[in-house]
Amino acid sequence: MKIRNRIALQFSLIVASILLTFSLLIYFTTAAYSRDDFYERLKKKARTTARFLIQVKEVDQNLLKIIDRNTLTALYDEKVLVFDEQNRLIYASVDDHIIHYQRSLLNDVRESREVETWSDENQLAGILYEEGGRRLVVLASAYDQVGRSKQRNLRVTLVWGLIGGIGLTVGLGIFFAGQSLRPIDEINTQISTITARNLRQRLDEGDRRDEIDQLAVNFNAVLGRLEQAFEQQRSFVSHASHELRTPLASLKSEIQLGLRRQLDAGEYETILTNLHSDADRLIALTNSLLFLARTIENISQMPLEPVQMEEVVLLARDELLSAKPHYRIEFDYDNLPNSETETTVSGNEELLKRVLQNLMDNACKYSPDHTARVRIGTNEQFCRVSVHDNGVGIKPEEVELIFEPFYRTANAVGYEGFGIGLSICQRILELHQGQITVQSQPGEGSVFTMQIAHL
Repeated sequence: MKIRNRIALQFSLIVASILLTFSLLIYFTTAAYSRDDFYERLKKKARTTARFLIQVKEVDQNLLKIIDRNTLTALYDEKVLVFDEQNRLIYASVDDHIIHYQRSLLNDVRESREVETWSDENQLAGILYEEGGRRLVVLASAYDQVGRSKQRNLRVTLVWGLIGGIGLTVGLGIFFAGQSLRPIDEINTQISTITARNLRQRLDEGDRRDEIDQLAVNFNAVLGRLEQAFEQQRSFVSHASHELRTPLASLKSEIQLGLRRQLDAGEYETILTNLHSDADRLIALTNSLLFLARTIENISQMPLEPVQMEEVVLLARDELLSAKPHYRIEFDYDNLPNSETETTVSGNEELLKRVLQNLMDNACKYSPDHTARVRIGTNEQFCRVSVHDNGVGIKPEEVELIFEPFYRTANAVGYEGFGIGLSICQRILELHQGQITVQSQPGEGSVFTMQIAHL
């Protein structure tokens, strides 16, 4: 079912329920009021009859019957019965009708003084009339012809009003629901035209005041992020292809050189050494690309647990020094933590170790003395690890670009690397709800700082 029809149906059911409730309330309230009013008229008739019968001596029973039948306030099918203390009938307003009553009803009237009940389709009111030492029971019954007619007319009016109201509600509900949802139809039409080739297209955001306009705004924001992701993917593929082409071309050249003519053992050894070097470079690049892709793909599925940053720094340092013994890494605190929790973060130890190894390796690689200085500092909220070097530095205009995959600064020419390490570091720290910043001056060195909230 379409949203428009569902909204119209729900709105119609709500309005129909309200109309039905009010119709029933009006009908039963009016019926109760009419019934109570008719009972009061019957009681007045009973009191009047008893008063004439007892107080006015000039009025005998025959004259009283004539008065009852010809009074302007006579009711349809009216009957009045008067009983004495011994339950003997001393007056009946009609003689040509059989009057049905139960003796227990007379006792109920004497106990309750007033009784309201039914006699077939007639309403019956019984009262206890006391006058001059006499205690008479007077029963008055009649058919409320006018009241019943009014109730029938009211019932017909309410039924037709309810049907008309529900029909009008359904029609207006469908119309106004369609009007309200028309912007969504327009958004659907616009969305259907967006493909991978025209991600720059944006939805009409209107005046940004209602929820539908906000939906368009948020969808445009998603399109922006999606476009950026596509651009990053295209850039990644382009740079990866370029980086892979260089060692592959070198491999092919060396192989062609070895096949072109007969070489002596020394020349073959040189070719094999070059092939080995190119293969190592190709393996290192491939591993870096796979790690970057795997980190991006599984970034939300990495297990996080409490990690002591000092231990991660020492593990990263030891592994790096075992692979490159000529490096020097100095470790110290900016300020001594008050407790172990200040240097404990929620993270993945292997990934954090990879970040620190990349930062330490870069610091040692670009420093003339191959030395990196690592400092740990804490405050009330964060644990910071800074890696200092005295290397070539980074130009201010290139600082924001160094975290892009495959980007290498002009000062990095001549140094080994693919421009992937810092991008991997940034992705890993995003996983840990942290950040990495850099302060650098060309020719003076750089300071890379990673910051993560501690436990």
